[in-house]
Amino acid sequence: MNPSNENELTQAVLERLSGATDPRFAQVMSSLIKHLHAFIRDVDLKPDEWMNGIQFLTAVGQACDDKRQEFILLSDTLGASMMVVMLDQARAMAKDRARLSATEATHATVQGPYYWEGAPEQPLGANIAEGVVGEPTFYSGRIFDTAGQPLKGALLDIWSGDGEGNYDMQIAGAGMAARARIRTDDEGRYWFWSIRPSYYPVPVDGPVGRMLDGMGRHPNRPGHIHMVVSATGHVPVTTHLFVANSPYLDSDAVFGVRPSLIVEYESHPAGQAPDGRVMDSTYWSAHYDFHLEPQAA
Repeated sequence: MNPSNENELTQAVLERLSGATDPRFAQVMSSLIKHLHAFIRDVDLKPDEWMNGIQFLTAVGQACDDKRQEFILLSDTLGASMMVVMLDQARAMAKDRARLSATEATHATVQGPYYWEGAPEQPLGANIAEGVVGEPTFYSGRIFDTAGQPLKGALLDIWSGDGEGNYDMQIAGAGMAARARIRTDDEGRYWFWSIRPSYYPVPVDGPVGRMLDGMGRHPNRPGHIHMVVSATGHVPVTTHLFVANSPYLDSDAVFGVRPSLIVEYESHPAGQAPDGRVMDSTYWSAHYDFHLEPQAA
C-alpha cells in the first residue's frame, strides 16, 4: 500500500506489524504508532520542530554515562516513570482480591536515577552515613506482610543524598556513601542511622534541564530517603520516605510524592538515643512500618 494521505500513512505503518511474532510487542508498537501519528497531526508538527525533537532525544542519550541516566530523568520529570509504577503496583494488588480486607501494601514510587547496585550489607543499628554531611537521624520500624505478620530477614536496600542534597554518584571520584542493605530481626524490626535528607534540584545542566526551563517548571525534589524493601515470597516495593514539611512536597519535579509516605522527623536534644547510643549533639528520628503484598500463587 502506497499511502496518498496522512490517514492512509498511519494504516500503512500499522500493516507492517503483521509479521510481528510477539503479540505484546505488536500491541505496544501499534498503540505507539497510533498515538505518535495522532500527536503529530494534533499539533500540526513542522519539519524544523520534528528535527528539534530528534536533536533533543539525541542530546538526552549523549548525556548518559555509567553514573548519569538522563533518559530516566526525562521519564521521571514527564510523569511517565510514576505512571508505570502506579499501574504496576495496582496490577500486583489486583491479583489477590482477598487483600482488600487486609492492610494495604506500602505505596511504591519512582526509583530515580541514583540507584547503585551492590551497596554493602550492614548490621542492624549501623550508621550508614559515616562522614556524610547532614544531621544524624535514627530510623526505625518494622516490616509486615499485608496480613500483619512480621517478616523476619526482610531486606531494606537504602540510599539517599547528603544533608545538602548531593548523591555520591554526583561527586567525582567518590565511592558509595549513605547506602546500605540491612535485614530485619526475628520480629521484623529494623533500625539504623543515616542523615535527615534535604530537598535538592534534579540535574539541570543537560537537555532535561533545558526542557524544564522551557516549561516554566522548577527542578526540585522534597527531602527523601530511598528504599527497596523485599522479602522472600512477597512483592518488593521501591519507595521513599519523605520529610514532612519539606519544601516542594506539593510540587515534586518527578511527581513521586504519595501522602502515605510522608513521615514526621522528630527532633531530640543531645543524650541517649533509642538504641542506647549517646549523642553529643541534637539528632532526629523517623519511624515507619512497611507492608509487603504476598506474591500471587
